[in-house]
Amino acid sequence: MTGSALNYFRRSTVLSIIAHSIPVTCFLYEALLRPGNVVCGKGLSVQSKDYVSSPRASGSHHAIVLGLLSAVGLFALDMYLPALPTISLDLHADSHAVQASLISFFAAMAVSQIIYGPLSDMFGRKRPLYVGLALYILGAIGCALSTDISWLVAFRFIQGTGACAGVVIARAIVRDLHTGAAAAQLMSRLMLVFSISPILAPLAGSIVTVFGNWRLIFWVMVFAGAVGFVAGRFFLEETRPVAARSESSLGGALKAYGTLVRDPYYLGLVLMASFGMSSYMIYVANSSFVLIGHYGLSPSFYSVVFSVNAIGFIGMSQMNGWLARRIGLRKVIRGAVSGYALTMVALAVLMAGGVDRLDIMAAFLFAGYAFLGMIVPNAAVLALEHHGRIAGTASAMMGTVQFMTSALVVGVSGMFMDGTARPMVAVVAICSAIVLLLSIAVLKSRHVVAAE
Repeated sequence: MTGSALNYFRRSTVLSIIAHSIPVTCFLYEALLRPGNVVCGKGLSVQSKDYVSSPRASGSHHAIVLGLLSAVGLFALDMYLPALPTISLDLHADSHAVQASLISFFAAMAVSQIIYGPLSDMFGRKRPLYVGLALYILGAIGCALSTDISWLVAFRFIQGTGACAGVVIARAIVRDLHTGAAAAQLMSRLMLVFSISPILAPLAGSIVTVFGNWRLIFWVMVFAGAVGFVAGRFFLEETRPVAARSESSLGGALKAYGTLVRDPYYLGLVLMASFGMSSYMIYVANSSFVLIGHYGLSPSFYSVVFSVNAIGFIGMSQMNGWLARRIGLRKVIRGAVSGYALTMVALAVLMAGGVDRLDIMAAFLFAGYAFLGMIVPNAAVLALEHHGRIAGTASAMMGTVQFMTSALVVGVSGMFMDGTARPMVAVVAICSAIVLLLSIAVLKSRHVVAAE
């Protein structure tokens, strides 16, 4: 693989993996979300401060529907990456201009996320979801019909305002339906979508281009958005009863964010998940340089090694619910954090001492990321557990912090990368140590919920 190809892979992968921590929409939705028009689903009960929908409102179909709604937005980025060179030629634009369509997508996500969460707390989960999917579909149609790069960039921004609506709403719905081990199991299934999308989406995009040009990819996105809309309309009940909704005002939204900022327990758990995911993104962003450039793997064998580590992360995240039911969430996350930090720090020490073998590095990373697969979903569940009344806001803030942390860690660490394994492993070990220190401070503290 040439140096330019490696640089392209790295840039696109960094952007891709950062997008998997981000849910969003725009404040302009408020004009479309009038209170009092949503009929709540059956079987919902409200408790005094935080609530959970009754068991009758929760079924196995939720994992499928919520996973679909999350995937609709996550695939929107990765699916069109293989077509970027073709888009550049077709629209007579240079590579920087085409990459602006990626940047506009992220900018829309970053701007709208902070607003999206409070709106779902104010107006219920389904109506903001519909608006997000409508914007997603509108943006995808515009992208498919674009004849100029400026229009493509503009419509990618519109698509970005709705692309991750399903992600933020899905996480809030998990909290609406469950707490504890049941929430951990459902959250882990959503993590499966986050984990496999960077692997499957580009492959799907490549397959689509066999049957048509790059525009067909966006028409497929239109279809996926429509399927998500239908699934949300007919197979997902409203989980946010009117009695449980927040004050419909800017002041109410600011008050909700103030509650979260004053809660060190929530912030600590969010940072644990954020630094944990940052360590995974570091690997994804630099693995091609290390495995191909340093260890000399072929691109095809690189994909195998990369996928093995991803399987460790995915596999243990899917065992998370089973373990949580048997020994409890806190014990699972404590054990996982200890194993994660011990494994990554031990690998860094070995490599600092002169050990530079691919088999050893791959084995330690497999084990470390397997432990991480139990940390991220459990941290999310525990962070949302005491904020049921503002679960949408809490979910949105979680995504924003993850986005900012990942961007900062990947960006700063990039200055120290030299194509070898040592700097990459060192940054991963530092992230794991931060997660361990945060867990010691957070999980031993007695959580007192601020007034909501």
